[in-house]
Formats: sequence, C-alpha cells, structure tokens
Amino acid sequence: MTRLSEAARPVRAPLPPARGPVGEAVFGALVGPVGTIPTVDVDDITPDDLHATLYGAYELHYRGFDGVDDAWEWDPSLLDLRRRLEALFLDDLRRNVPGGSDATEALDALTVASPEPGGLGRHLLRDGTWEQMRELFAHRSIYHLKEADPHLWVVPRLTGQAKASMVAIEFDEFGGGRGERMHSRLFADLMAAAGLDTNYLAYLPAVPAETLAIVNFMSLCGLHRSLRGALVGHFAQVETTSSPGSRTMVDALRAMDAPEPCVHFYAEHIEADAVHEQVVRHDVVGDLLDREPELAADVVFGIEATDLLEDRFAECLLGRWRAGKNSLASAASPA
Repeated sequence: MTRLSEAARPVRAPLPPARGPVGEAVFGALVGPVGTIPTVDVDDITPDDLHATLYGAYELHYRGFDGVDDAWEWDPSLLDLRRRLEALFLDDLRRNVPGGSDATEALDALTVASPEPGGLGRHLLRDGTWEQMRELFAHRSIYHLKEADPHLWVVPRLTGQAKASMVAIEFDEFGGGRGERMHSRLFADLMAAAGLDTNYLAYLPAVPAETLAIVNFMSLCGLHRSLRGALVGHFAQVETTSSPGSRTMVDALRAMDAPEPCVHFYAEHIEADAVHEQVVRHDVVGDLLDREPELAADVVFGIEATDLLEDRFAECLLGRWRAGKNSLASAASPA
C-alpha cells in the first residue's frame, strides 16, 4: 500500500466566521462539547446567514472543521435546525422554477437557451480581466476542491445501468484511479498556477450566499434519499453545460495568456463532459426514469434549480464587476 506524504493528507479547514445570529448560535456551539444547539428563530434569516450556516452543517459530512468534534455530524439538535434551514432553501427554489416532468425537454432547453449558464465565460472572454478570472477561481474552489464528492451519495440509491454509468463517470472525475489526475487535484494545480491559496476552503469566508447555495444544493440532494431524482437532475445539468462552458473558458484563458495548468483544467472538461452528457442523458436519467418514472418531476426540479442557482451566481459576480467592485469579501480576496 502506498503511504500518503504528510502534504497529501486531507486537511480540515478552520470553522468560518458566522454571518448572522443563526450562524453565531450554531458555530458557537460547535466549538464546545457535543450537546444541544440553542433554539433560534430562522424565519427572518438572511441569505448569507442561511447558506453559511447550512454549508457549515454540511461540511461535517465531508472533512469537518478543525476543533469541531466529529460527533456533531449526527447531533439531533443540529439536524433539526438544518432541516428547518433546508425547508426555507427548498421553498425558495420551488417558488422560482417553472417545474414540469419532461427531463429531455428540460435538458434540451439548456442548450437552446444558452450553452453556458449566466455567461460568465463570455464576459471573461470579451471584457474580463485576469483579476476577475482569479476571483472566479476562488469562488469555484468552494466546490472544485471537493469536486464530485457530493454526487457519490446518489450511487447506493441507484440500481442497474443508472448506477453503473454514474460510477463510470465518477471514475473519470476521480482521475481514473490516479491521484494526480483527480479533478479536485487539477483545480488545486490551477489555483497554485494562478497564485491563489490552495488550502481546502481557504476562500469560504470570502464568498457570498450565491456561491454557497450552488454547493449547498448538491449536499442537500445528496444527503436526502427523497431527493435522489433531483441530484441526478442536477448532475445532468452540470454535464450538459460543462463542455461548451469549458470551451469558452479555455478561449478566455488563452486570450489572457494564463498559465497552462489553468487552461488544462478546463480543456480536460471539454471532451470528457461532452461524452458524459450523452451517458447521463441516456444511461443515468433514462434508466432511472424507466425504473422509477415517478421521479421525473424531481429530475426536472434538479435541472431547473441548478440552472437558477448558476444564473443567480453569475448575476452576482457580473453586477459587482460592472460596478467596478471585487466579487469577494476584501479580507480574503486574492492577493
């Protein structure tokens, strides 16, 4: 068995600062002995407080945080509060997507309307700066340094061809068995080449609710068997939009004369995700709905909710950039 070097060992992030009274109650409790989360009112919670607190609760199912007891992961009082926050999140999403039960139509709409959610790549290609590109990397690191991890939760909830094909795609995401080719590792290489902090969740305190919500949706769907159809829909949306979006990013990065590891990360996704799209459409979504047709509306919800969250994220960044502002909290912005 190959031994990991000390540098290759997983590293936990520090617990991030709270962004409101709910986060203060939760994060304040997490640094102490496992016990009861204080009772807090969540009805008037801000988006920042909601998503920062949810992200913190979900991270306990991934690597956890420095100084936080692993036993908090399944603490009943924390799970109860998380359930209340999830209800608010899901209610917002369901109120803002059209809904439906035709997954093929929903996926086709992505390519007809726009091959790239939000148009961030197009902005960076036409009008963007290298500093804006580095900011985008910092935002995306909140997911890409754990790329594909949330999707694994759906595997034991699938059967037959859908399961086999999902595992085949994930095998590619994890580098085909080679640690240096894992997509999370490739993104760390990208960040190092761009002069960014490669530590896990280093930019968590700096990103807004719009960034966190994208990853929170993956975790939410992954942790609830009842949302397995939504997670498959989310995954199908990602694979459908990834290849054309990555091509635009490659063009933008080459126009900026970016370091090769930055180009390589997105170039890796152009051909691979074009193949993955077809596998997801026919062998994952298709097989799942052949076996469980009652999940069709959930699959569509996952597609539409992911598209909505990506659009909100793009609007947030583009709005700040067009106003001449940094898209990250200044205290943790790229140097």
